[in-house]
Amino acid sequence: MTTQLSGAAGNAYQLMRNDIVSGVLAGGSRLTETDLATQYGLSRTPIRESLRRLQSEGLIEVIPHRGARVVDWQNFDIEGMYDLRILVECFITRRAATRITPDVVDELTELCDQMEAITKEGKAGDPNTVAAFTELNGRFHGRISEMADAEYAEPARHILVALPVILRAVHNYAPLGYQRSNSHHRELLEAFKINDPDWAESIMRLHVTASKSAIMAELRRTPDIYDSMEANS
Repeated sequence: MTTQLSGAAGNAYQLMRNDIVSGVLAGGSRLTETDLATQYGLSRTPIRESLRRLQSEGLIEVIPHRGARVVDWQNFDIEGMYDLRILVECFITRRAATRITPDVVDELTELCDQMEAITKEGKAGDPNTVAAFTELNGRFHGRISEMADAEYAEPARHILVALPVILRAVHNYAPLGYQRSNSHHRELLEAFKINDPDWAESIMRLHVTASKSAIMAELRRTPDIYDSMEANS
């Protein structure tokens, strides 16, 4: 089970996670408690706790005698990770569909409303729009995962969901990409309302597959990055 952080530790975790996802803390960046405490204006204790959480999510790695650093996504087989993510997300969504309650559907509906409002008003690639959408999207999918009552799947889900985001899949969304994502979310809600696991699974499979296709196309349009990824996979 992933430990939830609150107070200063929760604040430190959110700040660092946002900076990793947005690329402010780039892949391979060295992380020291002292530097991070100074950067975020916090003591070392909450920094240390948040680093443990980020490590459990696969966003940072701790190397013996060398300290912590942000995971470098170029060392991963992104296409394979997306294929695995499809399996994990579909498993979680099927379970959630048979367990989800009307009040949680209402929560997800409110999150959909907020995502649609943000993407309607903002611009693709705008840092504020990206950050707001990413945070709400994470809450949406996280709540679905909670409803699945499958804590043993959480560590894998965190890694498989977080690393593609670091690849800037969200950053490169065109307006059509936002619209597609929002449309998938709405159809998931309809499946959840009638507790239909087959329908919910099929939409989640489409949702993640569309994301995979978009990011792989983007990587192939950037030969240096794609070649590096292929060489390390």
